[in-house]
Amino acid sequence: MAFEGFTKQGDAFFAQLAGRQDRDWFKAHRDEFKAHWEEPMKALLEELKGPIGKQYRGVALKPPKVFRIYRDVRFSNDKSPFKTYVASMIGFPGGEEVGAPAAVYVSFGSENLVAAGHWALPPDKLKRYRGLVADAKTGPVLQKKVDVLLEKGFKAEAMEATKRVPPGFDADHPRAALLKQKGLGFVFPEVPKAVRYSPKLAGWIIEQSKHVAPVVTWLEDRLS
Repeated sequence: MAFEGFTKQGDAFFAQLAGRQDRDWFKAHRDEFKAHWEEPMKALLEELKGPIGKQYRGVALKPPKVFRIYRDVRFSNDKSPFKTYVASMIGFPGGEEVGAPAAVYVSFGSENLVAAGHWALPPDKLKRYRGLVADAKTGPVLQKKVDVLLEKGFKAEAMEATKRVPPGFDADHPRAALLKQKGLGFVFPEVPKAVRYSPKLAGWIIEQSKHVAPVVTWLEDRLS
């Protein structure tokens, strides 16, 4: 199945699901979810995995994964059973991290997000990451790579960040912003309207990934 784009009807499906959050309603409309979201997402991943795999040369990426639409409500005050978006990822080997590392993460529906990188580094990797950032040689190299991406419209983010520079580092460290983050992921620029509902979305993601893949690889090589 070739990727033909996500549909505006699919947006309407999630709008209804958001207003209902009803298991019986979803069961009755499951085929709509599959047709407008699940199957197109699988087709998109099939188009992405080859080209993006080539961008991460030497890394045996995991098979593409489409995440469940059911929310984990065990530790949440919001007991709504369903997500209002479909999300997927092509990940790196390992995977002991929560929510990472990702060669590419794709989410469409009520949220439209494409990203890559490390979102929540475990303690051992976080320590190495901060060492890289603080080091007089590797720190400026990483900062320059991040700055280039920021100039291209990417955002450098993590699931968590400290309010202050971590203990052991100068409060006015020149790379304080990177030291505060507990990971280093990159959110792609906003998806253009011209490709949002088009088969061209796959090509746009691949083209944007060319910019971020070398940075994610550089960091992964030094954290593994």
